[in-house]
Amino acid sequence: MTTAVSTSTHANSEEGSAVAARGHQLVKAYGSGETRVLALDHVDVEIRRGRFTAIMGPSGSGKSTLLHCLAGLDTVTSGTIELGGTEITGLKDKALTQLRRDRIGFIFQAFNLLPTLNALENITLPMDIAGRKPDQAWLDEVVATVGLGERLKHRPNQLSGGQQQRVAVARALAARPEIIFGDEPTGNLDSRAGAEVLGFLRTSVDDLGQTIVMVTHDPVAASYADRVLYLADGRIVDEMQQPTADAVLDRMKAFDSRGRTS
Repeated sequence: MTTAVSTSTHANSEEGSAVAARGHQLVKAYGSGETRVLALDHVDVEIRRGRFTAIMGPSGSGKSTLLHCLAGLDTVTSGTIELGGTEITGLKDKALTQLRRDRIGFIFQAFNLLPTLNALENITLPMDIAGRKPDQAWLDEVVATVGLGERLKHRPNQLSGGQQQRVAVARALAARPEIIFGDEPTGNLDSRAGAEVLGFLRTSVDDLGQTIVMVTHDPVAASYADRVLYLADGRIVDEMQQPTADAVLDRMKAFDSRGRTS
């Protein structure tokens, strides 16, 4: 678990009042009849623009399922999802693929870098595929934010795990997506590298106006967020504003001891 503590003021701006993504009565079911399992059980959720939201919960609570559905990586059984006013639940595959490419950024536990490309080429790859030229001033700002200026010509095998994840963060930021989804983005990193990446994510919200939604099991990672949503048995059962690591840990202990909200 990371040991650094965020010192961010978690500044709130007028952007924080706008909705970047919304899910209404989301149901995700697997199987049927007696074997039917609800991964999401009529979930309502709003993600505010320009804010950092963490999603937590016990194993099997539905947190990764919720993230993947909001990001358009998985489909819901019923309910609606909107991204910036666009309902994505009814989109055809081609339109959904284009939306994910143009409007959403992703950071996963696995860095997902192409080994034959250097850091800069990995960062700009999504835009290259889309046939778009990066905004050079923005790209320079992103590279400076994640501290990669001297490593851009290095390939992934020449970078540490923390540096590789910073490349993945820069790749997600470089296309200026409306929202970035992270699924355990520090899960493969040691505490120091994890703290660095979380600091960059926090900075991207505070200084670059980015919107981030992150699934994590780590109370310290969650403390970098503005808001923590807690899931249990496929439902959002609690939320915490301006979280601290100790407060998040205490809340998670309550889940572990009782398996539900107190």
